[in-house]
Amino acid sequence: MNHLNCLPQEGIYWGQHILQSVVARLGDHGIHRPITFTVAPLEGLYRSCVQPNLKEQAGSFTELPAHVPDVAVQEGLDACLQAGAASIVALGGGSVLDAAKAVSHLHHEKTGHYLPIAALPTTLSGSEFSHYFGITETDGPQKFKRSYAVRETVPKVVVIDPVLVSDTPRALLLASAVKGMDHAVEGMRKVTKEHPHAIMAASGLARFLRVLQKWPQAVETRAALEQGLVTADDLLQLQLAAWQCYFSPASVIYGLSHRIGHILGGTFGLPHSVTSCITLAPVIRACADFYGDKLGVFAATPSSTSQNADVAAHLADQISQVVKLLGLPNRISAFDLDPAKLPEVARLLKKNYPNEVADLGDNASVKLDELLQSLW
Repeated sequence: MNHLNCLPQEGIYWGQHILQSVVARLGDHGIHRPITFTVAPLEGLYRSCVQPNLKEQAGSFTELPAHVPDVAVQEGLDACLQAGAASIVALGGGSVLDAAKAVSHLHHEKTGHYLPIAALPTTLSGSEFSHYFGITETDGPQKFKRSYAVRETVPKVVVIDPVLVSDTPRALLLASAVKGMDHAVEGMRKVTKEHPHAIMAASGLARFLRVLQKWPQAVETRAALEQGLVTADDLLQLQLAAWQCYFSPASVIYGLSHRIGHILGGTFGLPHSVTSCITLAPVIRACADFYGDKLGVFAATPSSTSQNADVAAHLADQISQVVKLLGLPNRISAFDLDPAKLPEVARLLKKNYPNEVADLGDNASVKLDELLQSLW
């Protein structure tokens, strides 16, 4: 029996020049007395496009570092309680959105009520469509990013407008697109080729590749727009691709690429946005047997005679070539992580994510060690 799990989202609005008008109507979706979660680099966008259109505001909170440390989540919850906030407007990337979901969850634990969220995403990972979030636990001998899945924390409203990503730093924007492709691919772990995720993700990944393969070299997003090297529609296409790649998150489960990223980011401090640039293509190759013929949905011209390994290799090659073309980091060695830490990365993966490690097949433990070495 086929099955699609759905999340309680009320509205997703997309298009050019819609941000301010939709923000002005957030009250129609139960977004009352909102506190805005954002970060300092986005305060200009907040003041120009968001703050003037919000009604009955409860202020803003900007102390939101990467990887969503538990102390920041607690501070965000305290800010909501002190301000009497009844909802959250999340203006930012994955860490801001994760923090909003985490605070909504903890607010429910404390008061019995979730804080509804309106998402204004400034990156392309697609977190705004999901109920997944991570909190980095900092009180133990070693940091660990723990994953949660709470349906009630999915943003009630999402706004997609190119203005939201027009000033996102180039490296962050493009790396988050690769994270979006990671959702498309690893979303195939537990679904069939006929599942809505497969159909939408195939379209989304192709849309990503079409735009990214013509992206200009070494030019920041705003400058590329001003020079006519990219258009607002190009940005909108990337935003729509992120949505398609993560169209049914309640039906999918993260895979090994994501889990390696959680350890590299939450525990060892690598930027979360770039981990899929390092992990996705190699994990696709390493897990080709596990995925079988399902990765064929991403082929431009699916063939019933292609070997599974060939299909996986072609997809991995496409992704790795785009990462290289965009000048994004594709090795752990690009960051300040001692290679002597790789056995600890492996230990944490085997301890906390045995099912995902098992995607490697027979002798998965040995294969994981080899995979991590190859990522260096």
